[in-house]
Amino acid sequence: MSAAAAATALVALAACSPGGSEARVDPPPTPPAEVAGLCAALHGELPETVAGQARTGTEPESPLTAAWGGSAIVLRCGIPKPPAMADPEQEGVQVNGVSWLLEKLDDGGFRFTTGMRKAYTEVVVDKEHATDAGMLVGLSTAVAKTVPEGIASY
Repeated sequence: MSAAAAATALVALAACSPGGSEARVDPPPTPPAEVAGLCAALHGELPETVAGQARTGTEPESPLTAAWGGSAIVLRCGIPKPPAMADPEQEGVQVNGVSWLLEKLDDGGFRFTTGMRKAYTEVVVDKEHATDAGMLVGLSTAVAKTVPEGIASY
């Protein structure tokens, strides 16, 4: 490989760094209009950084999804009720008045899902960023401000 080709490849790799890349996020199935409206309001209140990661675009773009640090932290709002919510043995945490179901994933990351809110919101965090206990603070503030307490109908 020539020096020019190597330099071009290096620049291309740098442009694909996790902090600046879009995250491929499948939006949840179409939630009811009321839930979609709550998710759109949440989308507008989400923080620009989470766990030191800048907010990045999602592909496809949707008011039901958001990401930080590429695919390091991915949010989906308006998901159906997760089956794990019915398990009384599941662990949970309370952050700024928002209850989160906590599930450890096989890859070492975590999935947090809001409970007792009119819309279920899921946040999947990769293994590298799952160690920042404060990452739910800003997300919880946005959820508390935009998604009322109650039981989701979806």
